[in-house]
Amino acid sequence: MLLMELLVLMLHEDFGGGHPDPNLTYAKELVARMGLSKTNSEQEPPEFGAAADGDADRNMVLGKRFFVTPSDSVAIIAANAVEAIPYFSGGLKGVARSMPTSAALDVVAKSLNLKFFEVPTGWKFFGNLMDAGMCSICGEESFGTGSDHIREKDGIWAVLAWLSILAYKNKDKLSGDKLMTVEDIVTQHWAKYGRHYYTRYDYENVDAGGAKELMAYLVKLQSSLGEVNEIVKGIRSDVSKVVNADEFEYKDPVDGSVSKHQGIRYLFEDGSRLVFRLSGTGSEGATIRLYIEQYEKDPSKTGRDSQQALAPLVEVALKLSKLQEFTGRSAPTVIT
Repeated sequence: MLLMELLVLMLHEDFGGGHPDPNLTYAKELVARMGLSKTNSEQEPPEFGAAADGDADRNMVLGKRFFVTPSDSVAIIAANAVEAIPYFSGGLKGVARSMPTSAALDVVAKSLNLKFFEVPTGWKFFGNLMDAGMCSICGEESFGTGSDHIREKDGIWAVLAWLSILAYKNKDKLSGDKLMTVEDIVTQHWAKYGRHYYTRYDYENVDAGGAKELMAYLVKLQSSLGEVNEIVKGIRSDVSKVVNADEFEYKDPVDGSVSKHQGIRYLFEDGSRLVFRLSGTGSEGATIRLYIEQYEKDPSKTGRDSQQALAPLVEVALKLSKLQEFTGRSAPTVIT
């Protein structure tokens, strides 16, 4: 029997005075109910939890004491779509992710021989691909997941996709058998495809001048990978070699438009990445977003604490970029 509980039943124009973003910071009540908070509920957590924002286009998926990152979520949906979701039984046309989103989807696409697209941040790029019949499933690290059934991000659809995967994974279970959980599905996925440890550091209301100087410095530094690797090894000898560095640029395969200056990337030999993006350079300050991703293929190392696994790369990112020197900030405003 499937038992469901709605945590918020009243409709409020101001979202009940809360923040509509579905993430671990703002969905405090759900996070506690699922056993992921310092102030957890005394009740045994449910097996599955989900949240959506005000218009239900973004989503967050949780298992019992377990958080599914948006990057992992879209990759797992794509990996299981043909078998678990009837709409995709005829196969996938292709998959896509925004550039800052982790490369978990890339690995699935390569394994399943699917068309794959890496696009700038902004749903319009996914829309072009879906309108052209080139993409079936897409997602972004900012909790947006969607498919070509409506060509938009759809939080309710993403939740139903996860429920379909859970139903498929447990279809042969007999009464009394242990059911496969959300955590089981994710760890099984990591064992097959590897894990992309991932975090995002947001520095909000930074001085615009300092932010622009930081980005200019990072672009200039990219001209010499030898110098970059000398700096990296001087910071952490256990971090992989940088094999490519660029400023992301995208040519839309549908309309031919070119989007430049979409983020500064440092790509490592082991599949890890550092991405720096700048937005809002007006009079009220800028926002710098730093994305840090560490790829781990060894199944014995995919169960580590995310922040511990990322610690060496975080140190490299902060010291390589001289972020504190340019911004005056010793810590990010938000870590997700």
